[in-house]
Amino acid sequence: MRRRLLAVAALGGLGVLAARAWPGRAPAAPPDLGAELCVSAPPFPYEPASGLAAEAPRPVPPEARCPVCGMYPARAPRWAAQAHFDDGAALFFDSPLMLMLWLQAVPRHSPGRRADEVRALWVQDHLSGEWLPAQTAHYVAGSGALGPMRNGNLPPFASAAAAQAFARQRGGQVLGFEAARAPERLRALDTRSHRHAA
Repeated sequence: MRRRLLAVAALGGLGVLAARAWPGRAPAAPPDLGAELCVSAPPFPYEPASGLAAEAPRPVPPEARCPVCGMYPARAPRWAAQAHFDDGAALFFDSPLMLMLWLQAVPRHSPGRRADEVRALWVQDHLSGEWLPAQTAHYVAGSGALGPMRNGNLPPFASAAAAQAFARQRGGQVLGFEAARAPERLRALDTRSHRHAA
């Protein structure tokens, strides 16, 4: 929001200068910067030719953008997460934290989609990189592990023992899926400066 206000102020200031330099000309209206600053990340359609089931985890496409933060999940593949809809379309997230934030407001981040259309959620085991169902993973909240956006995150593990060993080494608390996605916990972990408008 701060970036948007600064840009609008700068563009508005240019309009005033232009009006002084060329009297009689109306200054141009500042452009709508919402489209430039908020990324729309459409889902990737299901490709039956891939040989994968519609709900199975897929390789992260290099051009995929996270619908919450706009980052490219393929640039930090070990943190990536994904969500699949009833029609087989998939969205890709740069981290489990962004996936959980998306679940709180699916229509806001993915216009035309609803939470009840979600068929499968996938995260990657922090140690092996293997995909696992997000609902069965064990998450470590509050560790020293920084995600792709260099903020707090929720590294997932296939086993509680592996998550506890990680927490002993890097700090944090081991949580199940429902506890990890509690709104107050997500608010504490989400340190982004730019958020989508409600």
